[in-house]
Parts: sequence; C-alpha cells; structure tokens
Amino acid sequence: MCFLPLKTAKCGYIIIIMAVYWCTEVIPLAVTSLMPVVFLPLLGVRSAKAVCLQYLNNTNMLFFGGLIVAISVEHWNLHRRIALKILLLLGVKPALLMLGFMIVTAFLSMWISNTATTAMMIPIVQAVLDQLDSTEHDMTVMEQAAGKNPLILNEQVPDDPRSSEEKKKWKHVCKGMTLCVCYAASIGGTATLTGTGPNVVLKGQMNQIYPDNNDIVNFASWFGFSFPNMVLMLVLAWLWLQCSFIGLNLKKSWGCGTEKTAKDKAAYNVLKEEMKKLGPVSYAELNVFLLFVLLVLLWFTRHPGFIKGWASWLFKGGEKYITDAVPAMFVSLLLFILPAQKPKFTAWNPSKSDSEQTEEAPLLDWNVVQRKMPWSIVLLLGGGFALADASANSGLSAWLGDQMTPLGSIPPWAIASVVSFTVAVFTECTSNVATATLFLPVFASLATSVKVHPLYVMLPATLSASFAFMLPVATPPNAIVFSYGSIRVLDMVKSGIIMNIIGVLSVTLAINTWGRPMFGLDTFPAWANSTAKQ
Repeated sequence: MCFLPLKTAKCGYIIIIMAVYWCTEVIPLAVTSLMPVVFLPLLGVRSAKAVCLQYLNNTNMLFFGGLIVAISVEHWNLHRRIALKILLLLGVKPALLMLGFMIVTAFLSMWISNTATTAMMIPIVQAVLDQLDSTEHDMTVMEQAAGKNPLILNEQVPDDPRSSEEKKKWKHVCKGMTLCVCYAASIGGTATLTGTGPNVVLKGQMNQIYPDNNDIVNFASWFGFSFPNMVLMLVLAWLWLQCSFIGLNLKKSWGCGTEKTAKDKAAYNVLKEEMKKLGPVSYAELNVFLLFVLLVLLWFTRHPGFIKGWASWLFKGGEKYITDAVPAMFVSLLLFILPAQKPKFTAWNPSKSDSEQTEEAPLLDWNVVQRKMPWSIVLLLGGGFALADASANSGLSAWLGDQMTPLGSIPPWAIASVVSFTVAVFTECTSNVATATLFLPVFASLATSVKVHPLYVMLPATLSASFAFMLPVATPPNAIVFSYGSIRVLDMVKSGIIMNIIGVLSVTLAINTWGRPMFGLDTFPAWANSTAKQ
C-alpha cells in the first residue's frame, strides 16, 4: 500500500478542491484562483511570500502587456478597420465571404481576445446577411410582379414570396456564416503565445517546472509551430462548414465565370458603408498600428533561435535578463506616453497656465484599461502558477510521475493523441485556462516519468484546451454566437464533433512532423532530466 507524505497529500487535497470548484463554478473562477494564497500557507505547503510571487510573475506580465496593447487596438477601432478592409479585398461570394469572415476573425484573435473579436465580428456578419436576405426578397418580388412566377394570382404578393425550401436553405447558410466566426476565433487564438490563456499557462508551467529549459517556448518558437497548425485547421474547418451549410457548388459559391449579382453588390455596399462610417485613418490609429507592428517585431527578433537576437546584440548578457515580457511592457508604457493627437509646435504663451499648454491626451488612458482588462484571467493564471509551484515543491509532481511509469511502454505519439483527445473533451464543460492549469502539471510528470520530451505531451494538451467547439457554454465566442438566436444547441454539437476531430488530427500531425525538429522532440532533454532528479 502506497502512503503519501503529509505535505504532498495536503497539496493534492487543495488541488482537488480547486479542480471541483473550477469545474462546477460554485464561486467565480477568479475567486477560486485566490484560494492558494490562503490554504497553501495555512496547511504548511508553501509560504505566503512564495505563493504571492506567482500571481504577477514574468509570464503573467507578458500576458498583461499583450492585453494592454490589444485594448488600445480595440479602443481606437483599428481591429474593425482591418476586418472590413480584408473583407472588401476578398469579395462577397458565399464561399469567399465565409472564408473572409474566418480569416479576419482568426487574424484578430491572434492579437486581441477571442471574445472581443467575436463580439465585433458578429454584428458585421449579421448586417451583411440581413442585406443579402433583403435583396433576395426584393428580387423575388420583382420577378413575380413582372409575371415571371406563375404562382402569384390576382396580383397579390405575399410578405415573403420565397418557397419554404428556399427559406430553409437560407437559414442553413446563416447558421454556417455565424458558426464560422466563433470557430475561427478559437482557432486563431492558438497561433500566438499571448493569443489565448492556455498558451500562457504552458509558458508559465514550463518556466515553473523546468526552470533551466533555455527559453524553449518563446513568442517566435510558439508562432513557428502553431501558426501552420492554425492555417491547416482553418482551411479544414472552412471546408467542413462549406460542405455542411453552403455546399460545394463552385459556380454558385465561388462565382467562377459569373458576374456580380445584385445580392453580391448589396453585400459589398454594406461593407463599404461600414468602412465609410469609420472615416479616414486618424493619427491615433496610425500610431497604435505602428506600435503594434513594433511589438510583434521585437517579439520575433528577441531570440529567433537560428541567429542572435537583439537582446544579445544590444545588451551584455541580455538573453539571460530579457524575456518576451520586456517588449510587451515597453510598448505598453509608450501607449500611455505618446499623444493621441498630432503635436502642435507653437510658441510658449505666458498668459496661459502650464497645464493648458502641455496637456495632451495619450493614446491610452488607465481608466479604459481598468474597464476592459479581463482581471479574472490574470488571477486565474496566477492561481494556476501557484498550484504548479506548490506541486513541484511539495513532491506531488514527482509522486504523480512515479505512478505513471507503466505508461512508458506506450508509443509517445499514442500518448500525445490520447492526451489531446481527453483535453478536447474536458474543455467543453470547463474554462480552457482552468483545463490547461489542471492538466499540464500532470502531463509534465507523465513526460518525465516515461522519459518523453515534456513538450511532446504538453503542446498537444495546450492547443486542445482551446478546442471548445461543441457547446454554447464551452467558451464566450460560442455563447455570443448562440445568443443571436439562429443557432440551436444541436447545430453546434453536430458541427463541433467534427471540429474537435479536425483539431485533434491537426495537432497530432503537427507534433509528429514539423514539431519534432523544431523542439527536438525525439530526445529527452537534459534540462527535464535534471528537474526530475531534483
């Protein structure tokens, strides 16, 4: 019979209690995340000082900085301008329109929150669909009034002269067009390290459990692995939704060899009108865009891997001191300093006070950040990092690893596939951040015990935590789409099952192809071995 050391058992007990609270949401997720601050010190597992340090560690500061930049993009409506511009470029044929909605949503979800992206995109989608529906209705009425439809007798035109079959088909198209937005939002968030909560959880857990990991997971390495996977998933998701809701009629859907119809022109005009409402690009929008580009460039070039990054070139020992959190906070600071209006260089007027002559509104105001910042996610991440730290220091991680040693006989690719599928199912009824927080330390222990590269198991689990496609309650983007009323739960479940399968298969392919050489997954790294010995 195996007995747990008292300290390890206490840590396990706290994790079980928090897991139950996170899954059932008897109290808000963020409130549950504060429990380690109280119970870990009271039970003698970790000191309060050690626990509290986890709530604003390096990884959380990276996420916090990324969110501030995302808020500035939202605040100046830059995301809306980008969305409309791309949609106007791609065209308005049904297949291209759906592809356009998905590309725009996925791209924006890479940088701003999935919820904000979906909330911004759905009204645009709805406006385009309403206009298409109205144009179709008007065209049918005109045709029938001209005597082209023999169904109309005594010049009586019904409210909606279209057949029930046509209306049913149109309703089906609307379902596909709205579903594609929430699915693309979840897929797009996986492409960047700060795109969604689980990605940041992985970064934090890796630093926590394997402190000597040589910064293997950074913005550039994550993007190099996840972006191709995101593109693959997006294409497969688009094909699936296309087949399910619109049909693969190349001439009708793509407009091959056909001229623009009245419906196409109407949809295009809606997008043009929305674009016109935004007016010309403002000085503030331009500055926010340039700062956003600067941040992305700084992230990519800090430590590219194949050459020395700017951190090493410009600062002595920079690779040791500078992380991705530094450029995130640097650009965030600039947003609070640079003016929103073009500076006017005028002569000093002694008759006016100093404040009257120098007061310039910055690009971002703290009140805006305070209002839009998802503080609950920041606390949720901190609570997860506190648990991972306690688990490692109490011996719980090592004990879990010992229990999983028999799994060493299973091939690594099979373990990764099972892990991916398990997390994809679990995340349907639990917050994706909570799912990643609960599972990743366990999978780290599993990888260490069976001598498999930790990322071989942890990467698929992290990506799968974002695959909440089946239920409206699974993730906020699903709930937003569902709230518009055209989708039933059954519609989401039917489409979501295939989407989950697409997700698991894509991740399995990615981890076993380009993921292997990128992270050296065929070998058990020395930094993981030294952690296991400790």
